[in-house]
Amino acid sequence: MINYIIRRFLYAFPLLMGVNILTFVLFFVVNTPDDMARMQLGQKHVTQQAVDNWKQQRGYDLPLLWNTKANNPVTETIFYQKSMGLFVFDFGISDSGRNISSDIKQRMWPSLAIALPSLIVGLLVNISVALLMVLFRNSYIEFSSIVLCVMLMSISSLFYIIGGQFLVGKLLRLVPISGYDTGFNAIKFLILPVLIAVIAGIGSGARWYRTLFLEEVEKDYVRTARAKGLTEAQVLFKHVLRNALIPILTGVVVILPLLFMGSLITESFFSIPGLGSYTIDAINRQDFAIVRSMVFLGSALYILGLLMTDISYTLVDPRVRLS
Repeated sequence: MINYIIRRFLYAFPLLMGVNILTFVLFFVVNTPDDMARMQLGQKHVTQQAVDNWKQQRGYDLPLLWNTKANNPVTETIFYQKSMGLFVFDFGISDSGRNISSDIKQRMWPSLAIALPSLIVGLLVNISVALLMVLFRNSYIEFSSIVLCVMLMSISSLFYIIGGQFLVGKLLRLVPISGYDTGFNAIKFLILPVLIAVIAGIGSGARWYRTLFLEEVEKDYVRTARAKGLTEAQVLFKHVLRNALIPILTGVVVILPLLFMGSLITESFFSIPGLGSYTIDAINRQDFAIVRSMVFLGSALYILGLLMTDISYTLVDPRVRLS
């Protein structure tokens, strides 16, 4: 098992290197520092002197990979100063002069405050609905539930956000439409985003779990459990649910690290100062240092999610430990 985990961690380093190189190519080769300067300053009537000043102030005036004019030709380059620090999650200073690491540490908590309850409540609701559909399969309850799930899937998430803000926030005045606060005062601002996230995910989530459970109920161990006299509910909750843990873990564990990144749309519409709105604001301001950092962070967290998924397999499936 230890060897299995070590191999998975070693696989992550080439992936992170590839992500770092790809990020560098996208931001400094395809979109050169001159292009970034002109986008920041405006395309019209921008002198080369203004472009050079902008690059010098932000450290974009160095060569990309090799500096023949410096004593150390490797370190005095854009790649070393702007990309190597990402490996140790040193994101440096944004183009507007802010410390990106400090901003991430401050803004990840509002993102987690929305993402964690949405994940936990949504998971419980989706699995419960899926188990009920399987329990009452081949009945009008299952047919009606499938139709409802398809309807929920067909509606855009923007409709849920705008409709929820209008109905719950404006007409009923149960919770604030947008905003955020610290401590327990933040709960009233989180209820509506979490509720909308759960409702918006029922359609696809419940249907996916239903498919998993339907595959399990046709297997031999389920027939054996029924032959022993167990009720259908006991079979579903004691046997089917437990044996479907691997695909459930695949869907859950892989997104756990990504919870730090927040939701771009939800945080923007509800004015929540998380990492999602942080990224949107950076794109609007054309702050390339922040956008580059968030792209790398999102990729690194996704790779971490894959590693956590592989490790979780060893806990629920003994066959993986021997591979």
